[in-house]
Amino acid sequence: MTKLTNKIAVITGGSTGIGLATAKTFIDEGAQVIITGRTQETLDKAAAEINSDRLTAIQSDTSKLDQINDLAERVNAEYGRVDILFANAGIAWFAPLADSDEAFFDAHFNTNVKGLFFTIQKIAPLMTNGGSIILTASAVVHKGFENSSVYSATKGAVRNFARTLSTELSPRGIRVNVVSPGPVETPLFSKMGMSEEELKGMAEGFSQMVPMKRFGASDEIAKAVLFLASEDSSYVLGEEILVDGGIATI
Repeated sequence: MTKLTNKIAVITGGSTGIGLATAKTFIDEGAQVIITGRTQETLDKAAAEINSDRLTAIQSDTSKLDQINDLAERVNAEYGRVDILFANAGIAWFAPLADSDEAFFDAHFNTNVKGLFFTIQKIAPLMTNGGSIILTASAVVHKGFENSSVYSATKGAVRNFARTLSTELSPRGIRVNVVSPGPVETPLFSKMGMSEEELKGMAEGFSQMVPMKRFGASDEIAKAVLFLASEDSSYVLGEEILVDGGIATI
């Protein structure tokens, strides 16, 4: 039997990268999957790539609270419950202290912290007792990478949500855990607001810092998310799984 048979899973930021890879994995394991993305174009592309009648794609921007409300209402109307929430939507732009203005700061916190928090708030009432919430943090939580202060701060908040929300939701048997990727080859990496030359230099630098000397693949992260979503991790609560090639610990 597959691990997620008859489960209903919501994946924010599910149209590209880690979210898309996880959607494919969940569907392979028997789940009904709802993915969100900011643009209809990327959602249509993801739906065509997955090509499954167990996939629903909903346009929703995690930084906008009214769209989070609309998402929760639609999921409730169409499915009536949620068994798994993978709160994965996020942005990552790197900039030095001197170049980080208010708009840069707010963009990160509105999506990575505020949007994630209120997504959980709105979806939690729909979740079945014994459900699983997985959050995407990052290996940056554990090291001080240059030019990453704002992004790292948001992911530190995400890591802490797993602890505090676990305490609050555990009476319902809902487990909240975190997956923290290292450098991963996803479209997110190309959206950091850097030139091609800067991105190339950053990629080479990160590759050298990773003990395994390579970037990770999205499906490698998806396997860890599957573990946290399934009964295989039934005694795991408030925990973080680093899938980072060793960059944070070696």
